[in-house]
Amino acid sequence: MSFDTVIPTSKRIERLQYENPWWASGNVQQTYQDMSKRLYFDLFYPFVKETDIKRAVVLMGPRRVGKTVMMYHTIQELIKENIAPQKIFFIGIDNPIYMHLSLEDILLLAKEAVQLNNLEGCFVFFDEIQYLKDWERHLKVLVDSYPKTKFVVSGSAAAALRLQSSESGAGRFTDFMLPPLTFHEYIHLKGLHHLVQPKTILYNGKEIPFFITHDNKVFNKEFFHYLNFGGYPEVVLSEKIQSDMGRYVKNDIVDKVLLRDLPSLYGIKDVQELNSFFSYLAYNTGNEFSFERLGKDSGIAKEIIKKYLEYLEAAFLIKVIHKIDDNAKKFKRVTSFKVYLTNSSLRTALFTPIVETDKETGNMVETAIFSQWMHRENLDLKYARWKMGRSEGEVDIVLLDNKLFKPQWCVEIKWSNRYVEKPQELNSLIYFCKQNNFKATLVTTIDISDNKTIEEINITYVPAAVYAYNIGVNTLEIKSNW
Repeated sequence: MSFDTVIPTSKRIERLQYENPWWASGNVQQTYQDMSKRLYFDLFYPFVKETDIKRAVVLMGPRRVGKTVMMYHTIQELIKENIAPQKIFFIGIDNPIYMHLSLEDILLLAKEAVQLNNLEGCFVFFDEIQYLKDWERHLKVLVDSYPKTKFVVSGSAAAALRLQSSESGAGRFTDFMLPPLTFHEYIHLKGLHHLVQPKTILYNGKEIPFFITHDNKVFNKEFFHYLNFGGYPEVVLSEKIQSDMGRYVKNDIVDKVLLRDLPSLYGIKDVQELNSFFSYLAYNTGNEFSFERLGKDSGIAKEIIKKYLEYLEAAFLIKVIHKIDDNAKKFKRVTSFKVYLTNSSLRTALFTPIVETDKETGNMVETAIFSQWMHRENLDLKYARWKMGRSEGEVDIVLLDNKLFKPQWCVEIKWSNRYVEKPQELNSLIYFCKQNNFKATLVTTIDISDNKTIEEINITYVPAAVYAYNIGVNTLEIKSNW
């Protein structure tokens, strides 16, 4: 007896009807309608509505950032735009009831369930696509076989999905990355817009648009709440989950990625070693590492460490940032690098929440600001560190333009007001600016906004929380103009 005959077709159709209640009611479940849309929704939805272009949409991102909810919000929006509910299919691929069925098999079952003559004008959503072996080949066949049907799939383990979709679905897939919440989205979800207002700041002698806050104390309180709990929509909106971050985030997000997703994708045998390695990186987020130091501290061979770093980046848990020298030149041999969590609240889940006076605060603020920039793809962010003779120093963030082969700007991340009154102590930053012909730079503070000029370098000071918020605002504006 084959497995396919164990589960009757009628039961599979019943499951499809359960997953698609709008076939009968005309609306998505009220629970999802009541949830706030992520600000990325307005960028994602046009890709779904591009029915004249024969491409499937691949919605990627780490666990629990709201991919499934975004699909439901998309379905509700389609219904509002008078797409017949019976022409919208949602299928959760991770459900074992669909085991041993191809995507087309499931699609035809859904077509039978709503008694359609054809699939023209239908919108088909496959959730958790990574659970289907060779999913990209299956999806490519559907895109070619049903040119008048729109396919949308979601999946975690972002880089693995990206790699597969770009290699196997060239010209047929459009990738859309949904990252963890930005601080901008956090303020949006919590309805705290009253804390910010559009103004301008002076940068390099010019007034540029910039959001500021009239209450730095309250804004910083929310920023630290974001650092500890802010990466996931469900966590932000639930005090119950915040009180038990270890169980929710660690068990439901981190452990599933480290103990299930990555081993299944890459054949990792020692999952406890990978788990321990990630915990070590998370505790030291924002620090500089070398392969020698990592090997000594962990007891893991260099080649294995390289693979683990690659896998953890693939799962969108960490980001490795490489080093340049004082002339913004890349090093030919990678000897040291920084590692940042893509979401600072992962550290809280593994350890404990931080407060403003903790010694780890500087690294956590730096991690949070780097994570805002990570939402913007194709940016070549580096950090600068050099030692030549008596000259040595470091600059936290440098953006390189790979077409022009030179740096565009640099930023120093500080959780201190000290450098407003003592800008001369920013000697590494000033030196780097001079070496690269920068006339201006930006330095973050706790709660002071100001401008100073030292050695002909214009320094703009802005609070770290305000800077993080503005990165998120600008990222959405830039993406919406693509």
